[in-house]
Amino acid sequence: MRVLVAEDERMLAELVAEGLRAHGMAVDVALDGDAALERLTVNDYDVLVLDRDLPGTHGDEVCREVVASEARTRILMLTAAGQTTDLVAGFALGADDYLSKPFEYPELVARVQALGRRATRALPPVLQRAGITLDTPRRQAFRDGRYLRLSPKEFAVLEVLLAAEGAVVSTEELLERAWDENADPFTSAVRITMSKLRAKLGEPQLIETLPGSGYRI
Repeated sequence: MRVLVAEDERMLAELVAEGLRAHGMAVDVALDGDAALERLTVNDYDVLVLDRDLPGTHGDEVCREVVASEARTRILMLTAAGQTTDLVAGFALGADDYLSKPFEYPELVARVQALGRRATRALPPVLQRAGITLDTPRRQAFRDGRYLRLSPKEFAVLEVLLAAEGAVVSTEELLERAWDENADPFTSAVRITMSKLRAKLGEPQLIETLPGSGYRI
């Protein structure tokens, strides 16, 4: 899942981003409305966590533009106000969900995950293929009953591969789905992560490399 956090309080934005990354999400950060719109134009996001009171282009206008573009991006609007009128206004703009500050972090994660499922093809909470079981709500992975201690990035890559149901996943798609915008497409990040994931999955090898095309399970 790829998420954009548009929040002008830098510390809060980074805390939210790091927390979401710990749940295997690829997260970018924008500190004002203009930067948010620029990133939304360049990248394909599943969820936008949008502070309503952004500097530059106001959060309301960012929301309007996303909705008008008919993008598949789902919007979770954040606000410091907890008034019913603000909630109604947010939904009237086209936001998919609404959360008032201060919020409980587990609730934010749960709401982002729920919106992400709505933005993409619905997947079962537990993915299974070739002896691998991936329990996405609990962030647990097993091979033939053996627990796999995966990093968030390894878990995210394995989830993309399993969701493909045997189809080939290109390096570019893995970078798009499991990394953020700071990932250099010319680095060996995917190859290194894939090597570590293969080692943890053990023998016999399950991840097939198709030169010039990508990977599949």
